[in-house]
Amino acid sequence: MRLSYREALNQAMSEEMDRDADIFLMGEEVGHYQGAYKVSQGMLQKFGEKRVIDTPIAECGFAGVGIGAAMVGLRPIVEFMTWNFSLVAIDQIINTAAKVRLMSGGQFKMPIVFRGPGGAAGQLGAQHSQCFESMYANCPGLKVVMPSTPADAKGLLKAAIRDDDPIIFIEGERLYGFQGEVPEGEHLVPIGKGDIKREGTDCTIVSWSKMVHTALEAAEELAKENISVEVVDPRTIRPLDEEMIFESVRKTNRCVILEEGYSFSGIGAEIAARVQSKCFDDLDAPIERINRFEVPMPYAPNLEALITPDVPRIVAAVKRAMYLEKN
Repeated sequence: MRLSYREALNQAMSEEMDRDADIFLMGEEVGHYQGAYKVSQGMLQKFGEKRVIDTPIAECGFAGVGIGAAMVGLRPIVEFMTWNFSLVAIDQIINTAAKVRLMSGGQFKMPIVFRGPGGAAGQLGAQHSQCFESMYANCPGLKVVMPSTPADAKGLLKAAIRDDDPIIFIEGERLYGFQGEVPEGEHLVPIGKGDIKREGTDCTIVSWSKMVHTALEAAEELAKENISVEVVDPRTIRPLDEEMIFESVRKTNRCVILEEGYSFSGIGAEIAARVQSKCFDDLDAPIERINRFEVPMPYAPNLEALITPDVPRIVAAVKRAMYLEKN
């Protein structure tokens, strides 16, 4: 069936809440307003106010309530209106959710999903357009999930809800309306298992979330010049399906890493280090990295577009990796 990204997320939560009465959703405007991005549309009417809970504007408070609920056996889904607002709750997420299972000697599980939109959405300015995957992936105890398609969004969210560890589930803010085929019936995507979004032989592009679609556009452009690009989507940042990446690089002998976030201390830096370590003898060219430019996100749409990775920059990077253009 064909669903939008937001419909796939809604379906995942609804199916899991039907399956397990211990699951509930909480966050700002998730109930009566149907969600800031309408991801929870219809859920209040279906499950009632005890399981779809509108919270105050207090991320630290309701993140803490969710963590406490998870410690006593419930399975909360905590929605942040944007991951930018998770900074208010970062002490709860990193100092409690990520560590309580270890610090309790395994006496407490932490089956909680923190989810919401991340990255730039278009004219939301510097404080609402940030990418936080590298920050949360740096913290042992957290799993970081970033689906790029409706099918992956549904399958990964269902898997996340069933997981006994805390999940950072970052949804592409510009993907909510994106449509794609989603398998009928029970659909689970294992956490830690990546996907080849396009087969190719000449160069590997590794990307995730909404940048996958930009990579696919670039691959189409390069195909017109008989350059075959393989697009690799890890789907989860931590745990990372590094073997899938290594296999692709060993096949193509070239690697371009595309991410929406900044270059310094980014996920791309970690992937590049691992590829360099494990595939050194397979590489026929230096690894290329494409990132957002190192400035806070401007509000003006032309400047936002200027600093964000785009198809021409990807095409140029692939050609550099193939020695078709100079650095």
